[in-house]
Amino acid sequence: DTCRNFHCKRGKVCHADKQGKPHCLCQDPAACPPTKDYEHVCGTDNKTYDGTCQLFGTKCQLEGTKMGRQLHLDYMGSCKYIPPCTDYEVDQFPLRMRDWLKNILIQYYERDLNTSGILTEKQRNKVKKIYQNDKRLVAGDHPVELLLHDFEKNYHMYVYPVHWQFHQLDQHPVDRLLTHSELAPLRASLVPMEHCITRFFQECDADRDKLIALQEWCHCFGIKE
Repeated sequence: DTCRNFHCKRGKVCHADKQGKPHCLCQDPAACPPTKDYEHVCGTDNKTYDGTCQLFGTKCQLEGTKMGRQLHLDYMGSCKYIPPCTDYEVDQFPLRMRDWLKNILIQYYERDLNTSGILTEKQRNKVKKIYQNDKRLVAGDHPVELLLHDFEKNYHMYVYPVHWQFHQLDQHPVDRLLTHSELAPLRASLVPMEHCITRFFQECDADRDKLIALQEWCHCFGIKE
């Protein structure tokens, strides 16, 4: 099977021609496997798709058109009203996001104590210092004032989680720049819960080149040079 190890980008499937040579063709959205309600996704055209297979298959069929260039995965779940993000909310957003990233790493570390392999040895050593800090803010829905106070008092605990998340996303390719598609896994899962995340990432791109550099990312999260 010549298609076995032949990679096609999302929205395309491999087909072998008469000579057995593999080619990537657009996925027929109608041929996508059935999905559950919780697997539905919302496109940037504000249309609900039965899953990512249907969304990217549709995008592929529109390749070369303005509509095709503009169609992306917006967020996970059926389309719904997303309230606009106010200036005040976007200013406070990094506080919650930093706290969330820190607590994700702590959860990974706690799981790693029982089942090693979630974090690398280097990552474990970094997170261990945060985990053992008896002044750390435990996970919870904290007021903005407390999050700000903790960030100022325990600044060093928030630096590594911000760097870690950037490098988790910077994969295709690893170039210290985040593209729209690299941001999508994080952004798409958070939009329904954090309606400011789209505007936050837009404002992170200070030079408007549609790429978020490591320096831009850290600046957005209040990390010093």
